[in-house]
Amino acid sequence: MGKVSKNARVAQRAANANTGRDYVKVVKSIKDPKTGKYTYKELMIHKDEVKEFFAKK
Repeated sequence: MGKVSKNARVAQRAANANTGRDYVKVVKSIKDPKTGKYTYKELMIHKDEVKEFFAKK
């Protein structure tokens, strides 16, 4: 493999900006009011929406 310039790597990173690396897996525990047992809700969401996900009930 040949050398790759720093500018080429920066351009490649900019081209891949909105790929799967911007998404995170979040897990939220939800308690059942009747039985007291916990269930877990797992989602893949954009990293900018994490606070909103945990803020809502």
